[in-house]
Amino acid sequence: MRVLPEFRHFKAMVFALLAANLILFHLFGTATQTLDTAAWLVLLVLFELETAGRVRLAGWRQPALRVARLCAGAAVLAAAVGYALETAWLDTVNAWLWLAVVVLLEAEVRFPLLVDRRRTAFVAATGVIYGALFVLVIVWAWRGDWLDAWDALLWLVAFFAIEMNVLGAERERNGYPVHP
Repeated sequence: MRVLPEFRHFKAMVFALLAANLILFHLFGTATQTLDTAAWLVLLVLFELETAGRVRLAGWRQPALRVARLCAGAAVLAAAVGYALETAWLDTVNAWLWLAVVVLLEAEVRFPLLVDRRRTAFVAATGVIYGALFVLVIVWAWRGDWLDAWDALLWLVAFFAIEMNVLGAERERNGYPVHP
């Protein structure tokens, strides 16, 4: 899949901002927020590698990828439960909505024929979840929780970049040019 250089630079900038975001949560957030941010960053990098189509993993690398994904996924779940135990309800809702996004993305990548058959429902579910995530950005900003609002908005942008990879792969799979 061909990727425009500008989009590659955009994604590199988003990943750099997410790394800076991790440092901010380490310095100013809770342990649960740091764990959550680190785990999501690992998952996003792994998903980017897979959906960008530039990396073909062979030999020991494929099982290593699975172990890394499993560990990061377990950390994300631990953080989601941690938010609930801390009664950080906005963080809890946010965490579970992002887990729903990952389920939808995984379905789109792993079961494209099933998703194609249910495209309208799939797009509607995706829109509702992303809409709810955007509402959380507004709520955090309204409350003056600027780090949380920034974090939530940055992750929406990051997943937009990943969605562009998925849609590009889908267009390529269906025989359409990715970029004219």
